[in-house]
Amino acid sequence: MGSLSIWHLLIVLAVVMVLFGAGRIPRVMGDLAKGIKSFKAGMKDEEVAADDPAKRVEGGPTIDGKATPHTETTAPKA
Repeated sequence: MGSLSIWHLLIVLAVVMVLFGAGRIPRVMGDLAKGIKSFKAGMKDEEVAADDPAKRVEGGPTIDGKATPHTETTAPKA
């Protein structure tokens, strides 16, 4: 009752082929792969930005190419 036989898997495969068609499955898998690559690249960019303060938006490079330190501005206490 708890295991799948080869016949169950073949039926599932046949249903998937009928629903999506043979031509559409490679496109869907390609789009999925592009999405995963984009996600990994975004995660890598976030790690680099967290490690390198010069790449952060707040303390990013100026026009002359040198990094500016991120400083907080606070109102003077009266």
